[in-house]
This record gives sequence, C-alpha cells and structure tokens, in this order.
Amino acid sequence: MISPMSQVTFYILAQDSVTHRHRFACRLAEKAYEQGKKVYVVAADAREAALLDDLLWTWNDGAFLPHLPARDATDDTPIHVGSPQDRPIPADVLLTLAPITPAYFPEYERVAEIIDQEPTRLQEGRARFRAYRDAGIEPETHQLK
Repeated sequence: MISPMSQVTFYILAQDSVTHRHRFACRLAEKAYEQGKKVYVVAADAREAALLDDLLWTWNDGAFLPHLPARDATDDTPIHVGSPQDRPIPADVLLTLAPITPAYFPEYERVAEIIDQEPTRLQEGRARFRAYRDAGIEPETHQLK
C-alpha cells in the first residue's frame, strides 16, 4: 500500500549527459542527507552503481556524504548505492536512475527520478511516469536548465 505521504518527482535535465545525471544524483543525495533523510540510490546496473559510489566521495570538495554500497548496508549509514539486482535498502528517499520502475517504490516516502535528454532514457522515463500514474500517484515534474 502506498503511503499518503508518498511523492514522486521527475527531474528532467536539459543535457543528454550521463555525467550531468550522476552529478545531479549526488546533489539530490546531499540535499536529502542535509535534511536528515536516509537515501537509497538505485543505478541502472552494478557498473553504474560503482561509478556513483566513487563519485559520491569526490563530486564536491566541500561535502562529505557518508555512504556504502547496498551489499555493505548498515542501519547507521545514511546513503546507500545499489542496482536493481540488489535488495531494497530501507530509507526515506529512493533516488533512481534505473531504466524501470523499482517494484519496491511504495516503501519510500519520496521517489526522485532523474532523466536526461538521451532518447532511450526519455522513452523509459515516460513509461515510468505512466507506471506511477497507473499506481495512483500523480508525479511532479521539474524541467531543469
């Protein structure tokens, strides 16, 4: 059952760059962390999860974002990074770069989808948008420049 507080937001980037998607994911994770929220970042696959894990250490010289890969999950780590093949990690925010709607999304208070202008990712994003609507959620959309 979806919590009445569940909120899905699509962030549509103006670029078609994986680098921009990854850096924006780090920015959202940082914002949630600063608000005291636990975050689970779901990448498209294990390779992308490893890239995000590395980037979270280096993306912003002035920030420290304590995180672990999903396979090393602990209750006291505020940010975990995984892929669709990993088990879901309990958190407040599900930040997803995955090409499909994670089946466990209703377990999260907030879901953030990051989409860039790459045609396949746009098409996959539209399908996920419809899937959320079919689940009874009206997603928000933010067009970013």
